[in-house]
Amino acid sequence: MGTIRLTAASALALALVCGSAIPAQAQQTLNVTLGGFMPFGQDGRVDDDVLVANHEFLVFDFKDFNQVTAGAEWLVPVGPFIEFGAGASIYRRTVPTIYRDFFASNDTEIEQNLRFRMIPVALTVRVIPTGQSSPVQPFIGAGIAVINWRYSEFGDFVDFGSPNLVIRPGTFVADGTEVGPVVLGGVRFVSDTVSVGGEIRYQKADAELDNRFAASRLDLGGWTYQATFGIRFGR
Repeated sequence: MGTIRLTAASALALALVCGSAIPAQAQQTLNVTLGGFMPFGQDGRVDDDVLVANHEFLVFDFKDFNQVTAGAEWLVPVGPFIEFGAGASIYRRTVPTIYRDFFASNDTEIEQNLRFRMIPVALTVRVIPTGQSSPVQPFIGAGIAVINWRYSEFGDFVDFGSPNLVIRPGTFVADGTEVGPVVLGGVRFVSDTVSVGGEIRYQKADAELDNRFAASRLDLGGWTYQATFGIRFGR
């Protein structure tokens, strides 16, 4: 997907303005979320993905990029069975690696780090089959994620273009903002003042990298498993 100039902050502000114009038919909810983000594995990533390319000569596991994620979300009901949501979360992981088949002149390992950060802002619509007044509320939903991302590689690099495989220190950074679909589902247990629940989210997007990296794409997709803790207000 092409680079989007919309920032995470401006997307969230737009959602809040739009949401404030919607007449609420039930209590609104401010959620705090805590869980884990699991990027797609090797066989599920976009073609020409940089992590897949790096895995050919660096030692790491794709599961090494699993990491805790935290965020917040504002939910606004529009009728008894529908609600709009706007929220943001943060994911950041640094994975230490070594070269698979190459060593320094003193036979020591050549170390390099891969760092991946995302701040997705999700704008969603949920369907609640049991209705807003039920104490147990399963839900499904979908929307868009505006994903601010940053990917970096730093440490020692083998210069494969030199005849003697020279090792050079370096830092390479790419960043941007992309948009992709998000699908979610879960269940929550509610009272007049609080809610507690859990949900699963699927996120799909990818970003373009320049020729400083081993491949031209970075897959931003994955699964989020999270608990939700909400404060309900209004009416």
